Amino acid sequence: MIVGLTGGIGSGKSTVARFFMDLGVPVYDSDSEAKRLMNTSKHLRKRIVSLFGEQAYHGQTLNKKYLASVVFADDEQLDKLNAIVHPAVRSHFEAWAKKQQFAYVIQETALIFENNAQERYDAVILVVSPLETRIKRVMERDGVQKEMVLERMSHQLLDAEKMPLANFVITNTDLEITKKTVLEIHAQLLKFSHKI
Repeated sequence: MIVGLTGGIGSGKSTVARFFMDLGVPVYDSDSEAKRLMNTSKHLRKRIVSLFGEQAYHGQTLNKKYLASVVFADDEQLDKLNAIVHPAVRSHFEAWAKKQQFAYVIQETALIFENNAQERYDAVILVVSPLETRIKRVMERDGVQKEMVLERMSHQLLDAEKMPLANFVITNTDLEITKKTVLEIHAQLLKFSHKI
């Protein structure tokens, strides 16, 4: 069974993912894998350089700052990058999922609803947090200004738009409550996986 884990930037998806991992659930971090593939795949590198120029890389390493400055300021460029990276991540995830032995696997990924990709999952978990909390988390985590955070957020749907589309919603403001909610969802997913 394949479960999607999503939420806006700074909502705390990674924290929730860690709680599931502590329960033994295999979790695939799409963001980390996308970065890894952009650094290691010759095919991806070639396509990224042809679109964004040599400055897209520092030697062998992806120049994340440069790429972010280009794509987050221009929707068309972001779409071009996503059109290259998303299919590569999808096929890598599918190969990874087939190797897992657990009752279900989780794919942690930011843009499930934005990309109308919810049909690919047996269930989707949405992580939400108050806007100010999210902005503060991202500014601290990434060392960026508020404007940069709001710019990134503008590419994502509002929580209110995503909540009706999700099978489960976790409000991530209190870690103990979040952990308890994860346990409840985990129990439901195990039950559900036996019916498939």
